[in-house]
Amino acid sequence: MNADARRSLFICVHLWFQIFLLLLLVSDLRAAESLRIAWTNNMLTIAAVNLPGKTVTIWYLEAFCRSGSTHRDWKQTTIPHKTELIEADKEGKRLRLRTLVEPSVEVLHDIEAGRDEVDFRMELKNKGDEAVDVQWVQPCMRVDRFTGLKQDDYIQRSFIFTKDGLTALDKSRRIEEALYRGGQVYVPEGINLEDVNPRPISPDKPVNGLIGCFSEDGKYLLAMAWDQTQELFQGVIVCLHNDPRIGGLGAGETKKLHGKVYFLPADPDALLQRYLRDFPKEK
Repeated sequence: MNADARRSLFICVHLWFQIFLLLLLVSDLRAAESLRIAWTNNMLTIAAVNLPGKTVTIWYLEAFCRSGSTHRDWKQTTIPHKTELIEADKEGKRLRLRTLVEPSVEVLHDIEAGRDEVDFRMELKNKGDEAVDVQWVQPCMRVDRFTGLKQDDYIQRSFIFTKDGLTALDKSRRIEEALYRGGQVYVPEGINLEDVNPRPISPDKPVNGLIGCFSEDGKYLLAMAWDQTQELFQGVIVCLHNDPRIGGLGAGETKKLHGKVYFLPADPDALLQRYLRDFPKEK
C-alpha cells in the first residue's frame, strides 16, 4: 500500500470513528432525555433531565369508587384497596403492579416509560361470584413542580378540551357549591351526575379525555388521558385527574383500561393529534 492509499485509509477510518462517537453521543442524549419511572408507597414518580421540575408524581392509586358518590360522604364511596410492586426493570422503563380491591377484584398494571410518554395498561378481574360496584378509579397527578404554581393559581396553566377547543380551567364556567368545596369536576356526556366526585361540577363538558397543563417556562405541556373516562377533575392538592371509568364488574368479569401521560412541546394541536392516534375511538 502506497503512502496515498494509507493516508486515504487513515482519513476514512478516522471519519467513521468520529461518526461512531457522534452516534453514541446522540444515543446518550436521547436516553438522558427519555422518561424514567419508579413506584413506592402508592406514588409513581416520572423523571427526566429535561422535565420541568425534574419529577412529576402521581398518587397511583388514590381511590377506587362506588356509585352514588356525588352527594355522599367520601369515606362511604371509597373501596379499600392495596397495591404492591411485582416487577421493576433496572433502567426505570417498566413496572408491573398488582392491586387487590375488596372484596374480590384483582387489578394488574403494566406501566412503560418512553421518550415522551408513559403508557398504562390496566386489567381488572372480579374473581368473586357476585358483582362488585366499582365504578371508577383515581390516579392523582401532582403538577405543582411542573407549572411552578400553587393551589390558588395553577388553573391558569391547566386545560381541558370543550366544544370551544382548548379551554383554560380558569376560563371555564366554575361552580362553588357542592358537598365539598374546592376543585372542579368536568363530566363527559353519558356519565351519571350522581356517580362523580362530590365537589363542584362545572356545566362545561369535556369533549375528549385529555386534561393537562403548561410548564412554568411555557415550553412544554403535560397531559393525562384514558380510553374510558368517568370525570376530569381539578383537585385540591395542585393536581389534575383523568379518572378512568370501570363501570362495575360482574361475577367473573374482566375489563381492560388503557391510559397515557404525555410530556410534549407546548403545541396543543400536536397533542390532540397524538391523542386521536393513540385513542382512535375518540375520532
